[in-house]
Amino acid sequence: MYVLAAGVFAMVTSEFTVAGLMPQLAEGLGTGIPQIGYLVTIFAAAMAVGGPLLTYALLKVPPKSALLTIFAIFLVGNVIAALATGYPMMVLARIISGAASQAFFGISVSMGVQFVDERVRGRAVAVVMNGLMLGTLLGLPLAIFVGGRFGWQAAFWTISAITLVAAVLTLAFVSNPAASTRSDAAVLRKPQFLLALASSTLIIGATFSAFSFFTPILTEVTGFSDGLVPVLLLVYGAATLVGNLVVGRLADNHTISTLLFGTALNALFLTGFALFTDIPSLALAFMLGIGLVGVTMNPAMAVRIQRAGSTAPLVNTIHGSFITLGVIIGSAVGSALIPPHGLRAPVILGIGLAILAIAAILPALASPYLRRGAPDDAPEAESDQSLRSAVTADA
Repeated sequence: MYVLAAGVFAMVTSEFTVAGLMPQLAEGLGTGIPQIGYLVTIFAAAMAVGGPLLTYALLKVPPKSALLTIFAIFLVGNVIAALATGYPMMVLARIISGAASQAFFGISVSMGVQFVDERVRGRAVAVVMNGLMLGTLLGLPLAIFVGGRFGWQAAFWTISAITLVAAVLTLAFVSNPAASTRSDAAVLRKPQFLLALASSTLIIGATFSAFSFFTPILTEVTGFSDGLVPVLLLVYGAATLVGNLVVGRLADNHTISTLLFGTALNALFLTGFALFTDIPSLALAFMLGIGLVGVTMNPAMAVRIQRAGSTAPLVNTIHGSFITLGVIIGSAVGSALIPPHGLRAPVILGIGLAILAIAAILPALASPYLRRGAPDDAPEAESDQSLRSAVTADA
């Protein structure tokens, strides 16, 4: 699972690099900041549409071989990005990389949960998703540093090197899970599954409405220097790592309450960031708060999806597609709002999305199984006791 996290790290570093190098890419490709923001949207759209298609194409391929195939496709995308001489070529690179990235997320999460007992799936997802948090903590600042010092092309060459290392580790240490991950397509029609997809979209959309524009906001509104932004994003990444570890521990037995509380806090922190963007100390504090409770909801979101649906690769990839739909909404609508309303507008959009996410989470409170893995017909006290006994026995 830690090797799977290394692959996720490579994918996420590539995904976030565009957001971190917006000014350099705008200058190098001869476009403006909003157009570079659309590259985030294009990557997310490729994830949402191309990811499930690629996963479906690889369903009959052993999971390990599927991951290695995806690494090869992803590497091609990043090499094209490094060689890009104009905006259209970069668009092509982001489409290829995005489709590969989403397929990798879905298959790696599905593989990860097959290696553990159902009672600790949230922790397993958290381990794999540590690659996402480390991509924010280390990968993004590294890409910004390399891109700022040696040019944005060097950032994509660095990501290509990281991809090769992750592929070699996967070849050496990852095995195929013994458990079957087949699923019935009927799960895609279950109301609770659809609500879970909607809430995941909105939670991530709320976060990316702010995250996609952190670099220009922190430099142009808050007043931080360009050289300090990588350090601030490093601290933000540390917050996401801490949040992921905490949510991973809570996701199995307190799934829905974790989602509700975390999303409510995210709405609060987004509000503070929008109101006090021009005060450096407060802006930084609220940005760290967004890091603690934004993308870190991933383990709880994954557990909810697996309980409402299944652990199959295609189900997890579809879930990932809806997550990236949130990225599309946050980055695309946010980019469109900037020209008429300024850089604070995407953050205000995020507040509204977080409130809608809470509304989509609330119906899950009716199901004990979705809330904490207990049978829907089990009495509260009895099911809680059985869970505690199971966890004790497992320990």
